[in-house]
This record gives sequence, structure tokens and C-alpha cells, in this order.
Amino acid sequence: MGMVLPVPHFTIEMLDDLPDDGNRYELLEGMLLVTPAPSLAHQMVATRLTYILMDALSGARKAHVVAVGTLQRSDNTQLQPDILVFPSSFSPDSNWRTIDRWWLAVEVMSPSSRVYDRVVKRDAYLALGVEQYWVVDLRDRSIEVWKRGSDASERVVDLLSWHPTALETAVTVDLGEVFRDVGDSGAG
Repeated sequence: MGMVLPVPHFTIEMLDDLPDDGNRYELLEGMLLVTPAPSLAHQMVATRLTYILMDALSGARKAHVVAVGTLQRSDNTQLQPDILVFPSSFSPDSNWRTIDRWWLAVEVMSPSSRVYDRVVKRDAYLALGVEQYWVVDLRDRSIEVWKRGSDASERVVDLLSWHPTALETAVTVDLGEVFRDVGDSGAG
């Protein structure tokens, strides 16, 4: 007869006790997700996307764009997408836990986070209510676009058009600019 091994159940409060070692520590229903510090290419792409989104949304003053953002639910779920966009009706003084509407979550995949980002986090973000989820793939210089309520994604390799329901106009993202000078070595 096999021995049952206890599986630790973590809380958001416990995250403060984890080492400050450069890894990203996230929780999904008490399960600890640990990913290594991102590469330079990962950070360059995430920063470029952040600037593009901020530039497009700053005039409308209808959204906040943050990198890295935090989604908190209950005491045992805390996810930190590379980029998070949510309505400006939430004050910059808001606590992460009080934010309950998100227009966009973006993850730039790293070799160590491919399964988490493509499956685990995708399902979690959409179930939590994120309207759209982008998975940025450095290997093939593309973005997978997932929409809440849809079972299929769209793979974009050139121009991405994003139109949040609360905005009058769409935001256009030129992937050539996002991936400029970033090699295709697959490093993330």
C-alpha cells in the first residue's frame, strides 16, 4: 500500500516569507507556481508592449497599464502577469484585491513557463474574468490571443488589433516593433 504524501497548501500571506531570490512566486488555488527570473529578451518585449499599450491608452484615460500586475482572489490565488490592463475607475491607491475587472493580461513565455502560460494561467485568467489574454511567444515572434468565452485562440504574427469594449477605438500593436532586434533563439 502506498503512502499518501501531503501536498502543501499556500496562502498569499505566506508569499511574504518566501526568499527574495529573483524567482516569481505565484499562487493558484493554493498551489505554488515558481518561475525563474526573466531573460533580457523577455523583459525587452514586455517593456515594448507596455509602452505601446500605455501610449495608446493614455489619451483616453480609461485604463491603467501596469507591468508587472497582480490579480488576487481569496487568500490562495495571486497571479502576476507581465502586463495587466484594467479600467481607470480603480484608483492608483486601490488594493490589488479590490480590483475585479481586467481588460487584458499578458504573459511573455519563457522556456520554463510555457505550460503554465499556455494552459494553467490561460484557464485561470479567463475563469477569473480577464476579458482577453495574450501569450507572447519569443520563439516564433507571435502572440496568441485568447478571449473570454471562446474555446479557440487567434495567432497573430504581424499587426494585432485589440478593441476593449469600453474604448471607442482599437489599439494596434505592430509585432515587428515589439520583436525588433530580439533573436529567435527561443530564450525567454
